[in-house]
Amino acid sequence: MPPFSVCTITLNEERNLPRALASVRGVVDEIVVVDCGSKDRTREIAREHGAEVFERAWTSYEEQWNFAASCATNQWVFVLAADEELGPELRASLLKWKQQEPEFSVYEMARRAWYLGAWIKHCGWYPDYQRRLYRRDSARFAGIIHEVLKFEGRPGRLRGDLLHYTMNSFAEHQDKVERYTTLAARQMFDAGKRGWRAAMWVATPWTWFNSFVLRGGFLDGNRGWLISRMAARGVWLKFKKLGKLIDAEQCSPAMKTL
Repeated sequence: MPPFSVCTITLNEERNLPRALASVRGVVDEIVVVDCGSKDRTREIAREHGAEVFERAWTSYEEQWNFAASCATNQWVFVLAADEELGPELRASLLKWKQQEPEFSVYEMARRAWYLGAWIKHCGWYPDYQRRLYRRDSARFAGIIHEVLKFEGRPGRLRGDLLHYTMNSFAEHQDKVERYTTLAARQMFDAGKRGWRAAMWVATPWTWFNSFVLRGGFLDGNRGWLISRMAARGVWLKFKKLGKLIDAEQCSPAMKTL
């Protein structure tokens, strides 16, 4: 019967955090919250739910999650974002999992997204398997933007959905795409990628077609259209921003002296 800790990272999450922590009550053995400077009641809410609260200045998603896992006292941890919650079937699966000896070192589960007032079933957004339950000595997060759990072997799978409450407005979606594409462009630039024009013109329409047509985004109606449109815009923006970084590099004083 392996006990496990739930770990979450926060910044001004007083609206979402109560729902997330209420969903793990009676399932987990410890709650760890790592906050990076909230100005609202996030830390107080976490303590009201019995969480151990730690503070750490923001560096990156991977480092925040790995630090949170290191603060847990149990060997097994479940990573839960503040805007997520355990669905009823997933809660039942976790309780059942605790009654037996784990077969895998990492477990994944489907994630369902709530977007602008409805659950999204297509666009490539579902089942969107997430690897969230793992042994701390067997896996670590890596990746600046879309952090990925790195481990050896294959994961087990738990039944039930992780429920993700995404953007509350289209403006919020636009803002998120702007922020993420800036990070993505910088990551590509730092990795040495210098080709961008062809990728921008080819990958952008393909991304829309893949999301809206091949992955059934049209079945999600107007929401599917918006998701597919923003997915394509995200591709366009990250390569456009990469191009600007390359142009700035070529125009720098150091380049002119070569």
